[in-house]
Amino acid sequence: MLIRSILASVAGAALLTPLAVFASSEAQLDMSSPSVQTAIAAQNSVTSNLMQNPNILGTAVGLNDDGTTNVRIFVDREAKNVVEIVDSLPRQIGAVKTQVEVIEKFRSAVGQAPIPDSVEGAPHTQKQTPPIQLGTSGGWTYDLANGFCCGGTSGALVSIGGVQHVLSNYHVYEADIVPGGNGRTAQTGDPIIQPGLIDVGCVASGAQSIATLVKKSSLPGSNVDCAVAKVVTGMVDTQGRILEIGTVSKTTVAAALNQRVKKSGRSSGLTNSTVNGLNATVTVTYENECAGGTAFTKTFTGQILVSSPTNRPFIISGDSGSLMVENVRRNPHPVGLLYASGTGIAVAQPINEVLTFLGATMVGK
Repeated sequence: MLIRSILASVAGAALLTPLAVFASSEAQLDMSSPSVQTAIAAQNSVTSNLMQNPNILGTAVGLNDDGTTNVRIFVDREAKNVVEIVDSLPRQIGAVKTQVEVIEKFRSAVGQAPIPDSVEGAPHTQKQTPPIQLGTSGGWTYDLANGFCCGGTSGALVSIGGVQHVLSNYHVYEADIVPGGNGRTAQTGDPIIQPGLIDVGCVASGAQSIATLVKKSSLPGSNVDCAVAKVVTGMVDTQGRILEIGTVSKTTVAAALNQRVKKSGRSSGLTNSTVNGLNATVTVTYENECAGGTAFTKTFTGQILVSSPTNRPFIISGDSGSLMVENVRRNPHPVGLLYASGTGIAVAQPINEVLTFLGATMVGK
């Protein structure tokens, strides 16, 4: 069992014999790879029981340093008995090693004002001249409550029944479900603005309406965190161009371990990284409005994990809703929709699952 966390020196680490199923440390391994399938079987055999412990935040299939597959287990660093929990976890499941990581809770990557500054010089927070490009600051026009305003990223363009819609997350566009601090709840027809309130001093008149919300209520009932808004004619680039990425492919690709990916988002601009977890089960807590109380905790399955170290984060607050694509120069294939993060980890949902839920297709080449 490999233990990676600030508690490694306390809990210790044990190295086991190499896994029988071996792959090059640089090889891309998708869900169909035999070594990944072996690890998924091991993961599935323990995840249900592990997740009954509220201090276990999730599991995933990942890679050891030598390229062999493992089962990653995430433990809440705020647990009172972290060392005891780590010591109680299996060191190996069948032929597959485990890797225990002590992390902060997974949280949605929505921005609340005041929030960290965006990357200096990045255009992602600026008010654009229509038709705008995506990968930009955006959100619900009324996302102001409890002394804060909130927002995220309007990430990509999709088509539903031949009508173009901007794609983002549920918790960016329609998470306000109680009158609470602003006397409103998100409704179909509400304006979606660019930039989001967090970049116009929490005053909507400083932004522009680019689309109107079409409530899909993906949460808490489904396995995706997504939302769409119908484009206002002339306000969004009809090819769906994304800042610093350009036009994406209209066809998608599945995630794979070691896959190189990039994204364009409101707060951190253009970043790149590598997929390091597949088939992840993660638990994420959602608020009932901007800076509100807890609405529900959702456990997602089949998610994608991406390396996001603190010295070079893949996403930060305000990047929720960003489209994750292959790290290639021209017309990259969409891979996932980003929505949450934990210590050193970004979380995306497979884009095909999002599109299926919405009955949508990507706009691109």
